[in-house]
Amino acid sequence: MCTVLATCATVQERPEQGLRAPCRAAGVRKGRTMPTATATSLDMRGKTITTFIAYAAARRLAEMAQGQTLELLTDAGDAIDNDIRAWCRATEQELSSAARGDGTCRYTIAPPSSPPPPGRRLAAVISDPGLQELLSPLGFALAAALEGTVVSLYFQGPAVRVLAKGFTEKLHGPGRPFSRFARAGLAQAGHIAAQEKIGQLQTLGAHLYICGPSMQHFKVAKTDLAFGDVTIAEYLTFMEIMANADIHLFVQ
Repeated sequence: MCTVLATCATVQERPEQGLRAPCRAAGVRKGRTMPTATATSLDMRGKTITTFIAYAAARRLAEMAQGQTLELLTDAGDAIDNDIRAWCRATEQELSSAARGDGTCRYTIAPPSSPPPPGRRLAAVISDPGLQELLSPLGFALAAALEGTVVSLYFQGPAVRVLAKGFTEKLHGPGRPFSRFARAGLAQAGHIAAQEKIGQLQTLGAHLYICGPSMQHFKVAKTDLAFGDVTIAEYLTFMEIMANADIHLFVQ
């Protein structure tokens, strides 16, 4: 059992389970050059959040015909480069070329030739609705879903408000009045609003759970929910989900 500690979060993973996802590649494959006439270009320069980049690329790839390739443009940087390569390996997409120049990295990515096998399972418990506190759990969940992992999210305590209509995340404490500026800065980098990320997660097949007693305590009615297909439950239901998960994420 491998445990990774981060601020306000603990990630637990069972390493014996192999990573499976919608498409897989072992990095850049040599000896294959795709015709440029069949390439589609996606310019993501200026965005530094790789889940934002990968989600846009995944949608574009899903629309492409077999034999086409995606030319993905990003800012040149080690974090972006390592994440794009990891995403291609996990998703069995073929990264046929990657080149840097003038502050830009240009990737050529081909969609998989066959449907991928089912992925692993991630179960996350989210308890804090703060602007900063939501970044990591939703970011990890979105990254997992983009790699083909089946994601289940359980919102409890004050975090049940995240699923309510009209929710806007805010900073905690003295920084609260500056929440609008913080959101704008994060959005510029690619950290979109929490509810938009949750919508993306549902598009990728994620399952949402919400704590019934927390809904009563924080006055969130079923009719207040901004998302369809949300399971109202308590600990026993999500313990069943966690028992079958390969990765566990807890955020207080």
